[in-house]
Amino acid sequence: MTLASQHTQSQAVSVKLLLAGGHEYTLKLNSDAPLLHELLTTLVDRSQSQRSNFSGLFQIPVNEGRSVIYFPSEHLLGLVTEPPIFLEPVEEIQPEPKDNLVSRYVQIDNFLTDEERDRLLNYVFQQEKAFVSTNTSTDALDYRRSQVLYSFPNFSELIVNRIQAILPDIISKLELPPFPISQIETQLTSHNDGNYYKLHNDNGSSDTATRELTYVYYFYREPKPFAGGELLIYDSKIENNYYVKADSFNTVEPRNNSIVFFLSRYMHEVLPVRCPSRAFRDSRFTVNGWLRR
Repeated sequence: MTLASQHTQSQAVSVKLLLAGGHEYTLKLNSDAPLLHELLTTLVDRSQSQRSNFSGLFQIPVNEGRSVIYFPSEHLLGLVTEPPIFLEPVEEIQPEPKDNLVSRYVQIDNFLTDEERDRLLNYVFQQEKAFVSTNTSTDALDYRRSQVLYSFPNFSELIVNRIQAILPDIISKLELPPFPISQIETQLTSHNDGNYYKLHNDNGSSDTATRELTYVYYFYREPKPFAGGELLIYDSKIENNYYVKADSFNTVEPRNNSIVFFLSRYMHEVLPVRCPSRAFRDSRFTVNGWLRR
């Protein structure tokens, strides 16, 4: 879901939260603040009855950071903004033909303990200078913008062991037959302001052909310092004996401390990230990789 307001320049906005039970709370935010975008997206997604039925938890620092207000997303009933922010109407997506193959994915929350996630974050902050620019197997220009760290042995082992522990449940939920695993690949990726990854799949070349499952583990600072960076997983159709993308797709929100699994042959993309501070520690971080058959 893409939101667009009538205001193109950042400005201060008074935002009144209307919560279940008649509760109200007023925040002062900039019109381009990631938190404001997330609040608006929550309301728009619910009104559009999208396929995702995620119930998230907002954690918003108040009183100059001396306290925090917590509430589940389903308790957000409305927003009052001053000056007003008007959203442009979004064109309704027409249903896809029934012969499309629906892409399945599994997203699991609380993949690591809070202590493990915090240790991983602190490690990443210390490794900022070790990150390098990403590329693609085809060396295409302007196709992918992000930073990557290829070696992080202690945390790589932690992620792999945790994946192996839950893999039978993942295979079952994706309705896949069990398959022998020869390798679980890992890399650590940072997406900052303006970073993205255009439409692609993960096993379309000779050296990636044995990739069966793709996974992405999301982690970042709280409160969430960026907006965007959603993962779009496209449904498929078969043309000339090849899987190609359909026009319909699932939108996967980068929920903190969650991991998502999907078939590596699915076409997918990462939408651009908006990170007003542009600070490395405010990036959308992932440990992502592939399970090879």
